[in-house]
Order: sequence, then structure tokens, then C-alpha cells
Amino acid sequence: MLNFLPGKLIGLFSFLFYVVNTIFWLLPILLFSLLKALFPFNITQKVFSYLLDLMASNWVAVNSINQKLFTKTNIVITGLNGLNKKDWYLVLANHQSWVDILVLQRALHGEIPFLKFFLKKELIYVPLLGLAWWALDFPFMKRHTQAFLRKNPHLRGQDLETTRKACAKFKYKPVSVMSFIEGTRFTPEKHQQQNSPFQHLLKPKAGGISFVLDAMGEHLTTIVDVSIYYPDGIPSFADLLCGRVKDVHVNIRTLNIKEEFGDNFFDGRANKAEFQKWLTQFWHDKDAKLTEMMSAQQLNE
Repeated sequence: MLNFLPGKLIGLFSFLFYVVNTIFWLLPILLFSLLKALFPFNITQKVFSYLLDLMASNWVAVNSINQKLFTKTNIVITGLNGLNKKDWYLVLANHQSWVDILVLQRALHGEIPFLKFFLKKELIYVPLLGLAWWALDFPFMKRHTQAFLRKNPHLRGQDLETTRKACAKFKYKPVSVMSFIEGTRFTPEKHQQQNSPFQHLLKPKAGGISFVLDAMGEHLTTIVDVSIYYPDGIPSFADLLCGRVKDVHVNIRTLNIKEEFGDNFFDGRANKAEFQKWLTQFWHDKDAKLTEMMSAQQLNE
């Protein structure tokens, strides 16, 4: 543990550790992605996919070592049971900071298959990481707004088709598909602008996860509902690097998809309305869980 060093020095060393670790794994990931593209046979695709996910998993493991080496960040996890690496999962979480991604990776690493995040198309241009995400088959999405679709009705359904193509790669190997269904990070300003009915959350967007369930319904078995709470306030990535994030509380619960929705749930308009109703209640439950987590923390102080 090197957390006795000055905060700025810790931040510098930790950042360099992340960069070196990313470059170290990025090079073989890109190499094997090229080989995967050159040999498009079922057996080679499976072998290369396994090796790529193994490399990415090792990247996550070393990032977690980085956090433990330079900071005192303590992640308190509840509800982490009944998961395994042989099932297909849909992971849903509230979104407050870039730190959420590292928290999710650290909390779920080794418990479920490697997390594949749905990412905004613009993120493919992030230095180094954009290439790594592309090589690992992370789905890059470009969602059209309703206003855009009204002006371009011929593009309706394109979002769903893009999601189906992205998810087609996940049907032959267990995977965890991760989505932040608020669509953006929570801030008080966004919360006020939305006039959100939730105390700690922005409004959820049904389109993304309904597309995933529609495209992969026969493979996905479980929803992993993750609630993340930062007792000392929402941190930035710089806060994590410099050791200013002391505690993170993570609550996990699982929902059986067939028990929640049944078969052929997304066939027809009525079912879509029912799904929106289910999602609203799901988000109210998460809001209540975050309130409970905050109250428990205050009692312990």
C-alpha cells in the first residue's frame, strides 16, 4: 500500500499504472482481433473470443490491484451470491461518475462473464480505450431522438436493428451486457431539468434494455440490479486516482427474466406499455434502495 504518499503523487503514479496496464493489454487485444477478423470460422471465432475476454479480464484484475496499491478505497458489497460465469446476464446500474465503471468491474470481476458495456458511438474516439472497446466487441450505439425520427421517419427501427447486430456476437458465449439506462450521468442540474420523479435518479430510458431483451431474450437469464452509493459524495476519476474516495457501497440483487416477463413479452404494443410500467416500478425500487443505503450509512456515522 502506497497511500501514505501525497495525494497528487499518488494520482500521478496511479494514472501511469493505468496507462501502462492499458497499453500492455491493448497490443495483444488488437493483434488477436485482427486474427479473429482474418479467420472467420466458428471454432477460431470462439477461441479468439475466449482469449480476448481473458486478456480484458486480466486488464480489469490489474486495474483493481492498482486501486488497492495506491488508495484506501473500500468497496462494501452486499447481495453478491448466486452468480456464476456460465450464464448470460443483463446488468443495470445507476450512473453518477466515470468511477462507476471501475467500481462495477472490481465488484463483479470473476463473479460473472466479462462486462460488455453499451457505449455511445462517440466514445470510440477515446484514446487507447476506444480501440480496446472496439476490439472486444463492445456495442457502440447511436440512438436517434424522437424529434430526429419525426423528421426522418425512414430511419425508424434502425436503433433496434443496430442493437440486434451488436448482440448477435454475444449468442455463442456467456456474456454480461451492461447498460446505464438513465442514458447520462446523474447531476442535480439534470435532475432538476428533467423534473425527475425519483429522489436519487434520472428518468430511465426503456428503449435500450427493451432492445437488448428483444434481441437476446432467449439467451439472457438474469437481470443483475446494481445500486451504487458514494457516502462522501459523487467522485470524479481524479478523486479516485488521488485516493480521495474512501468508501463505496454496492448493493446487488438478481431478477429472473422469465419470471419477470414470461415468454414473448415484447410482442405487441400492450406488452411495451407493460414493460414501461415494470421499468418505472423497478426504478422506484432502486430509488428506495439508495435511500435505505444512505440512511444506514448515516446511522453508522
